[in-house]
Amino acid sequence: MGRRDVRGHYDGLAAEYDEHWVYGPEYVPWMSGRISEALRLGPADRIADIGSGTGLFTREVARQLRPSHPILCVDPSEAMLRELGAPPPAGLTPVVASAEDFAERRTRLPYEELDAIWLKESVHHVTDQARTLRGLADRLAPGGRLLIVMLPATIRYPLFKAALARFEELQPDPTVIQGHLRQAGLETHIGHVEHELRIDRDRYLGMVRARYMSLLSTFSGSEIEEGVEEMRAAHPEPVLVFPDRFAFVLGRRLEESA
Repeated sequence: MGRRDVRGHYDGLAAEYDEHWVYGPEYVPWMSGRISEALRLGPADRIADIGSGTGLFTREVARQLRPSHPILCVDPSEAMLRELGAPPPAGLTPVVASAEDFAERRTRLPYEELDAIWLKESVHHVTDQARTLRGLADRLAPGGRLLIVMLPATIRYPLFKAALARFEELQPDPTVIQGHLRQAGLETHIGHVEHELRIDRDRYLGMVRARYMSLLSTFSGSEIEEGVEEMRAAHPEPVLVFPDRFAFVLGRRLEESA
């Protein structure tokens, strides 16, 4: 999808986005905790969540961390950011901007430098990944960290076959993303985290119909319905159980020498 299509997809999904992504009561705290641990976040850090959407994970990080500087929730979709509330929760500041805007300094920010930046499942929407990640790296303070949370090149979701095949065609390889961070001058590391998901089958089929993943917006309504029927036949069990595995690609800017 082009950038306009991606923005339109999320604008349309904004009101029900959290409902689709809160798989269970433990999921958001679990993922938010893994992000905080990987970035070694501290209350005094200046932080940005690029592609924050509704702030689903940012809110939980702020709740756990209690930051002294508001975390920047950066997203090009005003509809998604409106779901933060008016006014937004304490500890969060919405910023309407794309990752490219942020990297190219086309957006004014309250912080000149940042100590930590993360992108969760949004790097595949970035058009020029090498250039944008280099720009994000340049916004880091000495010792600053940049974390890319992304699905691996293959997934074990109970989706229909055409969706899984298209995912593999479109999803960037984490090692390529690591190479971009290294070329941007960062020390890099790749790790993986995994969480077992248990979702009522009918609820998951409804999520697919609602195109909860942007990937699913590349299929027509009839293709989605055919896919749902394929999934229904392949998974007669009432509860779907499958692993949600993520690559954590971490870059760290070196401390400046004295």
